[in-house]
Amino acid sequence: MSKPVTFLSAEWRKLAFANYAVDKDILTKYLPPHTELDDWNGKYFVSLVGFMFVDVKLKGFNIPFHTTFEEVNLRFYVKFKDQGGWKRGVVFIKEFVPKPAITFVANNIYKENYQTLPMKHVWIEQVHQLEVDYFWKNNAWNKFSITADSKLKEIEVGSEEEFITEHYWGYTKLNEKVSSEYGVEHPRWQVYPVKDYQITVDFEANYGADFGFLSLAKPDSVMLAEGSEIRVLKGKRVTG
Repeated sequence: MSKPVTFLSAEWRKLAFANYAVDKDILTKYLPPHTELDDWNGKYFVSLVGFMFVDVKLKGFNIPFHTTFEEVNLRFYVKFKDQGGWKRGVVFIKEFVPKPAITFVANNIYKENYQTLPMKHVWIEQVHQLEVDYFWKNNAWNKFSITADSKLKEIEVGSEEEFITEHYWGYTKLNEKVSSEYGVEHPRWQVYPVKDYQITVDFEANYGADFGFLSLAKPDSVMLAEGSEIRVLKGKRVTG
């Protein structure tokens, strides 16, 4: 068997998650062909996710001025039945980055829905506490902030944290009959116990009318993962 080709390598660090259980009918129209919604104990989640890309390489090469940057996305969870069994993956509603070259590559090669916006982050690391803030400007500034205990803990088997972080495939709708699939490789992550959070986001302006109600919704859970080195593998078409 041929070795999977690495398209992108990097570190994903300080991943902030706000997870909202939503009606599955909201997500159905965004499903790529041949995938199904994946649930955790009967709940269908969308997640607001903010994190840092660090030491980014495309096919082994650094791209000047594009090695470290923020990303914020809204995603939901799917599964795809392959010959070897079920693959668990994510679908992105939209992804924001501050680098136009990243947007160009992601939209043209992976057919994702990236948008370039002004972005910034603040990390305040203290002995017993960690504050992680992500900001992006889409007309007005949006903010996703987490305050957490600075001591990492393992993710429990069967937990909601495991469900949210252990999806290793990405799926994108190419047309009504074809999807793209790519793998994401990383070790099992650890998480920081969350003490408090703040979410000031205009979900409709950022992600469309279907998700506007999230602006006033309280997330079912909020998580902060340390992250790790990752590899994004070359994609392929899925036709059935």
